[in-house]
Amino acid sequence: MKLEKQESGEVVLFQAENGLTRLDVRLDHDTVWLSQDQMSELFGRERSVITKHLGNVFREGELDKKSNVQNMHIAFSDRPVALYNLDVIISVGYRVKSKSGTQFRHWATRVLREHLVQGYTVNEQRLREETAKLREMHRTVELLTRTLTSQELVTDTGREVLRVITDYAYALALLDRYDHGTLVIAGTTRPALHVIDYDEAIGLVKAMKGEFNGLFGIEKDQGFKSALGTIYQTFDGKELYPSIEEKGSNLLYFVVKNHAFSDGNKRIAAALFIHFLARNGILYRPDGSKRLADNALVALTLLIAESRPEEKETIVKVIVNLINQENL
Repeated sequence: MKLEKQESGEVVLFQAENGLTRLDVRLDHDTVWLSQDQMSELFGRERSVITKHLGNVFREGELDKKSNVQNMHIAFSDRPVALYNLDVIISVGYRVKSKSGTQFRHWATRVLREHLVQGYTVNEQRLREETAKLREMHRTVELLTRTLTSQELVTDTGREVLRVITDYAYALALLDRYDHGTLVIAGTTRPALHVIDYDEAIGLVKAMKGEFNGLFGIEKDQGFKSALGTIYQTFDGKELYPSIEEKGSNLLYFVVKNHAFSDGNKRIAAALFIHFLARNGILYRPDGSKRLADNALVALTLLIAESRPEEKETIVKVIVNLINQENL
């Protein structure tokens, strides 16, 4: 079996037992894909027959069209072509009662099994290598930290270098936890001491208006009040977001996602987030540096704006840990 790397997935050559049917089969997303023309050739039926059976498969609810069909760019075509996965191919094959279709099903099952085993082996090896590199990096950071401290080299410049190196190591560790599904909220400080109400928050928005024009800061609905109220919610007498970091991170998220203003939602969210951390005394680290660099705040705010609802908890965990990493 020869695999040819493509921009999207791989291409595998299928040849029927009669030697007459040869197809370049696309392998992607743990399944195989064929076009209508390829199914017509595979099953030995007119394209109109394949079209009719495809329509019946989806119309009768046997398979969902959205999750089993995708448009892909293929060679010698100037526009995307609809490709159908193995489930659809098998369904059409049963309807046309094709011997070559049965051969293709057995062949595809074997190819996919080999592909999954090969992929697992490669990923396992890559994981071992990445874990070893991460451990080595941590040892290097620890050695450099001890050296700078013991040799009394922690001048202002040395301290800044050390902070950058430590932050870099922490960022990689955070990504490692995310990749392995072990990312949790850890090392938070204390419950919020200062509660920001609507009057204080909208006052901040009004103060920002002078720097921006047009529709900036004009409320469309009650979404801003809702965001403020949500971070102080309780359940069964306990706060849903008990720490400053959790409240602040969720406040940033809700103000961005609620789209309560005609313009400026992301800017307002970032400013309010900074204001909240400052009012509760954790905007800066003990050494006076910002807990969250400006470019990191921009990146996180944009990430929230583009995220899906099911990604909320992971994003909040990342923000909380970035705010308070020195306590971990």
